[in-house]
Amino acid sequence: MTDICNFRCNYCLPDGYQCEKSLSRENPLSVTEAGTVVRAFASLGTEKIRLTGGEPSLRKDLAQLIETAKSISGIRRVAITTNGYKLPGEIDSWQGAGLDQLNVSIDSLDPQQFRAITGHDKLQTILRGIDRALELNIPTKVNAVLLREHNLGTFNEFLEWIRSTPVSLRFIELMRTGDNREFFASNHVAGSDIENRLLRDGWSLVERERDAGPAKEFAHPDFAGRIGLIMPYSKDFCATCNRLRISAQGALHLCLFAEQGVDLRAAIAAGDHLALAEKIREAVCGKNASHQLQDGFTGGTRNLSMLGG
Repeated sequence: MTDICNFRCNYCLPDGYQCEKSLSRENPLSVTEAGTVVRAFASLGTEKIRLTGGEPSLRKDLAQLIETAKSISGIRRVAITTNGYKLPGEIDSWQGAGLDQLNVSIDSLDPQQFRAITGHDKLQTILRGIDRALELNIPTKVNAVLLREHNLGTFNEFLEWIRSTPVSLRFIELMRTGDNREFFASNHVAGSDIENRLLRDGWSLVERERDAGPAKEFAHPDFAGRIGLIMPYSKDFCATCNRLRISAQGALHLCLFAEQGVDLRAAIAAGDHLALAEKIREAVCGKNASHQLQDGFTGGTRNLSMLGG
């Protein structure tokens, strides 16, 4: 929905969003254009839509975007990924617009560490928003990027939190991008190490839902919450990929780590969702079978804010 983000996470945008432009100058897809995109994908069999950024709640029309996506025939589930800073005041309106699932980024449950990672003292605000989402019975996932020097030592605190909190806590393996090579070298934690620990401690793998994302999810009888692992460096990660991304400016990204997107803005603006669907179909038929992260290739991903969660 936008490339702009208001957080300054040390693994993503440590200096903040540097582009001198507002949302209007960014010229993101309008609600009408977003509706054309969703109709095109729905006609191809897509059933789940995720609205991401940057930070999607910077868009004042986010509720309209949710409502538009949910109203389109064939779409069963609409989700958003957010840093949660607006969550307590907005979650009710998002649910009223049709929101089915919430993903929130929380990289530490320690307020000081959270501030050190994100640049903002917003942890308690975000946790209040999650509590409200759970009161509204909105399925909620919490994303945490694994960082050896920052939050790996507090892994047990995360576990204690989900002992009584019914969220899916998803640990994301840090990915190397065009501008974080040194940070990656000192902070990368292999997701497989966490998986082995979980299996040793009695966690069991949960069968994937048909429209589930890339996470391997684990459950334990003593915990209300679950743990998900997103491991892009694992051997068969791409074999289960079911994701395509449309950028805020209307480019189709067949892989998060491809060099560039396929510019569809003109086709989107024309408003013919069936013609747009055919262009999407043609592009997907030429999609490579795998990324090359394991070989150090980062493609067009300059920073992690481009991945949108």
